[in-house]
Amino acid sequence: MQIQRRTLAQEVAERLTEGIFNDEFAVGTKLPIEPELMQMYGVGRSSIREAIKILSIKGILNVQQGVGTFVVSKNAQESLESQMDKAQIEDVFEVRSLLDAKIAAKAAIYRTEEDLINIKMHLDLRNKLAEEDKATECYEADINFHVAIAEACGNTLLKEIFIIASQHILRSFVSSHNNNTEPFKISQKIHTELYQSIADKNSEKAEFIAQQIVDRVY
Repeated sequence: MQIQRRTLAQEVAERLTEGIFNDEFAVGTKLPIEPELMQMYGVGRSSIREAIKILSIKGILNVQQGVGTFVVSKNAQESLESQMDKAQIEDVFEVRSLLDAKIAAKAAIYRTEEDLINIKMHLDLRNKLAEEDKATECYEADINFHVAIAEACGNTLLKEIFIIASQHILRSFVSSHNNNTEPFKISQKIHTELYQSIADKNSEKAEFIAQQIVDRVY
């Protein structure tokens, strides 16, 4: 799997969590306003807002519109990754299948040239490894191709959920495909079509093709 780069928002979320745990920000109190947090952590407004969103999802912060952001707990709720660890693989596949088409459509809108280079790199590697019958590496390249699309979708939360689900699906590929790369050779053409629709910024086509891949219509 790719090594996921930590974002500024994730770093701010971690530092805020440490501050809450150490009673720098006590439970029940309101966080400083955004400009003060921006100055404290040396980041922009978007990173502060994303960090607050992360901690809100974890149940540490509570945002009250027009009032402020309050510390409600020192302890995060059980993480999504932990919940997926306990879930049946069929449930994890369902989560990913519900996300694939929407992520592909958004990636076609928001992708950058750098995103396209990254997506294409994993697409080509997927093909090369399938042709060489290097099964485990091929499975990883396939997952990384889809993760690269998720990274281009412009929605951090969607991306994070998708990455967690994909890590579990990779493990299922290794255990269920019996070192067989034939399905990946067969599906290379439709994966190339998905890449091209994203490159062309055709969100409707990208969504349609991604759903075909999910439904294995190729």
